[in-house]
Amino acid sequence: MMGKITSEQLAWKIRRHGIEMTHLSGGSHVAAIMSVADIMAVLYTDVLKVNPQNPKWENRDRMILSKGHAGASIYAALAENNFFSVEELKTHYQNGSRLSGHVSHHLPGVDFSTGSLGHGLSAGVGMAYAAKKDRKDHKVYVVLGDGECDEGAVWEAALFANHYNLNNIVAIVDHNHMQSLDYCERTLKMEPFCEKWKAFGWKVIEIDGNDHKDLKMAFEKAKLEKEKPTVIIANTIKGKGISFMEKNILWHYRFPHNGWEYDCAVNELHRNKPEGIEDPYTPEGIKDPELPDNNEEINDDHTLGNTWHPNYWK
Repeated sequence: MMGKITSEQLAWKIRRHGIEMTHLSGGSHVAAIMSVADIMAVLYTDVLKVNPQNPKWENRDRMILSKGHAGASIYAALAENNFFSVEELKTHYQNGSRLSGHVSHHLPGVDFSTGSLGHGLSAGVGMAYAAKKDRKDHKVYVVLGDGECDEGAVWEAALFANHYNLNNIVAIVDHNHMQSLDYCERTLKMEPFCEKWKAFGWKVIEIDGNDHKDLKMAFEKAKLEKEKPTVIIANTIKGKGISFMEKNILWHYRFPHNGWEYDCAVNELHRNKPEGIEDPYTPEGIKDPELPDNNEEINDDHTLGNTWHPNYWK
């Protein structure tokens, strides 16, 4: 466990870095970074047994961000925990950068490259099975997206983990209820979601995934499980922390553009900045921010609008 800053401070840092990284690169998936920020922050301050001075330490916990499109969140968490320089975050998505848009194992602290959805849990289950065979006591943590759970490989991995009683793996589903271009339930029905995991033999813990107390409690419960794999269904808000991004599917692929999108996102984060940390990009916020007018596209309802929903078969 790192423990150098609080989880609340790190979550803010992840969101602030996420805004800057996607803004500079023109990269996508800022809303996914925002929803998973609290999960990643608690993992890297209170849960994971890792060592930035020895990233390949044999007894470390393994961490896989299976929803690799939110890669900026793990990059920010690792940089803030001294696995590499915070300054390198500015190279996100740039040609030749180690910080590819989807998660890359070429960075210290990253155990598995991800981005092709559905593969992370399978890899994590393999790591957990190997640890059991080798009589190792480290744990494997895999963060998935809820839309990712449409993939059949997720459920094959779930069956395998139950069959071999892999109590050393913890899956965390960032359940923000949205994927790609719509709500999860309108894309491919998943409910009853918790009951599906239970039927596959997993211990299920359902929580508010943006609440740090809930997250810490869930991880403590997972550590105590002796027989089953554990899944934490972390109910989150897509775009959490930026009001005009929250629950708006437009921001799945969008990034904060120059002007009011960037200015307003930065200043909204500044209004909720925890004590004891600094913003490395705009230390005082933005003094004269550009503001949106009533004609901005952002005021449209993209999530429920027909232009976004694949209704061509009706």
